[in-house]
Amino acid sequence: MDDDILDAIRHDPDLADLLWQVSEFDLSRGDHGEPVRLSSGLALEGVAGDFTGGTFFLCGDPRTARPVLYASSEGQAGLIGLNLAEALEIMIGLPSWRDCLKFSGIGDLAVMRTTADHLRRDELRNEPEVDTQRAHLADTLDLQPAAVPVLLARLQAAVSATAPAFVLTVETGEEYETLFGPWLPSRNPAWR
Repeated sequence: MDDDILDAIRHDPDLADLLWQVSEFDLSRGDHGEPVRLSSGLALEGVAGDFTGGTFFLCGDPRTARPVLYASSEGQAGLIGLNLAEALEIMIGLPSWRDCLKFSGIGDLAVMRTTADHLRRDELRNEPEVDTQRAHLADTLDLQPAAVPVLLARLQAAVSATAPAFVLTVETGEEYETLFGPWLPSRNPAWR
C-alpha cells in the first residue's frame, strides 16, 4: 500500500504540489544528508522531506506496511504513523503536527489538544481554504479523515512507541532526541 500511495503522488504533479502546500511532504527531498540508522537495525528508506530539512523515512521490510519515522534537521526523531497512510492522515488532518509535539509538555495528550486548538484558530484565520484542500487530498489518496482528537491520540501513541526499536542514531552512535517538546502552550505569547 505504501508504494501505491507513493506512485499516486509521483504520477500526479498537481497532487504532489497540493500535498506540499498542505503538509510539506515533498518526494524530491528524501535525502537526509547524514548517514543514520535505527537502533534495531531495521532498514530505513528516506522517501520525502519538508521545508525545514526534515526527512520522512519508511522503516523495515518493503514487502510489509512500514512505520513512518520523521527526523528533523535539529536532531529530533520519532515515529509519526504505523504506516504511510496513517502518517499522511495525521499530516493532512493536522498540518501543525510538529508544533503539537513541540508544545506538548513532553507528550501530554491534554497539552497537545490545547496546542491544537490554538493552532487551528491561527490556521483558519491565515488559510481559510485549507479544509477543502485537506478533503481533496484525503479523497484522492483514499485516506480516512479523522477528527483532530483522534489524530492527536494516534500521533502521541506513535511517537511514544519510538523506543527502543525505532531510535534513530548517527554513525557515532549518538541518538536523536524525542519529538516531544517540553514546552506548554503558555510559552507562546500569541496564545495567552
